[in-house]
Amino acid sequence: MRNVLVVGAGNAALCAAIAAAEGGARVTVLERAPRAVRGGNSAFTGGCFRTVYDGADDIARLVPDLTPEERATSDFGSYDAEKFYLDLCELSGYRADPALIEILVQESLPTLLWMRERGVRFLPAYGRQSFKVDGRNVFWGGLTVETAGGGLGLVDALFRRAEALGVAIRYDHKVEGLIGDRHHVGGVIVNGETLAADAVILAAGGYHANTEWRVRYLGQGWDLAKVRGSRYNTGNVIRAALDLGARSHGNWSGCHSVFFDAGADDFGNLAMLNQQKNYFTLGMVVNREGQRFFDEGSDFRNYTYSRMGAAILRQPGGTGWQVFDAQTSAILPDEYRVARAARFQADTLEGLAAKMEGIDRDAFLRTVAQFNAAVGEDVPFNPAVKDGRCTHGLPIDKTNWALALREPPFVAFQVTCGITLTYGGLAIDEQARVQNEEGEAIAGLYAAGELVGGLYYDRYPGGAGLTSGAVFGRIAGMAAAA
Repeated sequence: MRNVLVVGAGNAALCAAIAAAEGGARVTVLERAPRAVRGGNSAFTGGCFRTVYDGADDIARLVPDLTPEERATSDFGSYDAEKFYLDLCELSGYRADPALIEILVQESLPTLLWMRERGVRFLPAYGRQSFKVDGRNVFWGGLTVETAGGGLGLVDALFRRAEALGVAIRYDHKVEGLIGDRHHVGGVIVNGETLAADAVILAAGGYHANTEWRVRYLGQGWDLAKVRGSRYNTGNVIRAALDLGARSHGNWSGCHSVFFDAGADDFGNLAMLNQQKNYFTLGMVVNREGQRFFDEGSDFRNYTYSRMGAAILRQPGGTGWQVFDAQTSAILPDEYRVARAARFQADTLEGLAAKMEGIDRDAFLRTVAQFNAAVGEDVPFNPAVKDGRCTHGLPIDKTNWALALREPPFVAFQVTCGITLTYGGLAIDEQARVQNEEGEAIAGLYAAGELVGGLYYDRYPGGAGLTSGAVFGRIAGMAAAA
């Protein structure tokens, strides 16, 4: 029986552990965090998975308890392999590793079905990925399913399956090094001790929680970003692999970062989730100078939200406000209703400006007035499609979903940068084997999840991260067991 060590305990790591155990291996998971905050970055997510699907029939395969009424009142659309592949290509500026994204696309639906059979419950993402149009829930942006209970529900289901298979989970176990060389790995150094293994799977996330590395690789000002997810993802496992001779890969100066509550904790808090603010497409975003600084309606938020943290970090003070009126505030999802959100409301725009501490109030009111006057009223507003309802003649026009801010109450949410994950990491091949600097597979060493480089660059299609973690985690687990 092969002895397999899995480093990390999020979605990718647990899929790897389950696949390896089902392949007949003796599996031990080494989790740096205490049990109370286990689950890595995955536990902090909303649990959305991006997958290829062909209409309601495939959704029903993932959601077997989908009711006839839900099918009748839902327009799920479809998302084919060509579109998924093209999205990954376009959002990476055509830099993504073609071999890896081909596997990600082709294995997306089979992997989710495999997870469902192992106890993960999928649901249509009604509250986050659909809008009610003419009495039907219309899904948009190629992202349609989420896990019951969000990220916490996902990792809890995977832990249950892993433990039922006899996988040993070791908490408070920080991996400090790898045993071997650039040709072969035979174990790890953890908490000062050496553990031998036939195979090691690295799935401990990127370096988003390492303040020094953020400044070193992402640039000046990134030490000020709030950490949206796990505080334990500091890049120590990536460092251990690089020290051994593994090849670095991907966009080390890029990351996934979002609009985040200005009053949020510096690190992710499992008791206070959903602090991101991703539905800026429905309103207006201004900086401290009272100016808009990007096109809020350039595309569905799934395709633009992952670079909004970087955008706000570049603004004066690294902060700004998302502003809505009654027309759209009513359809904002639950992430706008969490406790401790930096939320301000007033019955007039002047009254709202008075509550937005630090903003140039006169400039803000001028910006709103100019925006309102520039909105084209001839196109109907439809949040479920790129409706073409735009402004005309502004320095930065809004190209979709433009509504004049006229109906009270007016609401503003103060936001800053929340970093989710980093894009740079290790190079792997199609079997999830880590590559050395000479381009050869390091025998006995595999990787999956956010510490894999080469998948994401400029932007990131929402839901692709959990899917890629599961796909390559499963591949790594099967290969390690074999």
